Amino acid sequence: MIYGLAAKLPLSETYRLVTQLTRAAASVPANIAEGHARGSRRDYANFLAVAKGSLMETETFVMLTVRLNYLSDDQAAPGLRLIAEISKMLTALRSRLLSPEPS
Repeated sequence: MIYGLAAKLPLSETYRLVTQLTRAAASVPANIAEGHARGSRRDYANFLAVAKGSLMETETFVMLTVRLNYLSDDQAAPGLRLIAEISKMLTALRSRLLSPEPS
């Protein structure tokens, strides 16, 4: 979805906002995958925190596209809703990983 929004940005932003937006968005699943491949719950939780940081960076860039009048509120809304949903999922998963394991 974020790549679709990025494609709507002006060509003048190709090497500026488009690059930052797509890198931040791609970093989210990459950090989740890397954390999952680690050997401990704590490592995984740390990578989930990094993924959430990248997600919030993505959100900021999407909001910036609206403020710069590159996208309308209606165009950005589905992406922002998805970001909010993923943020909740990352928070819940991280909380579970950091809670004590049942005996």
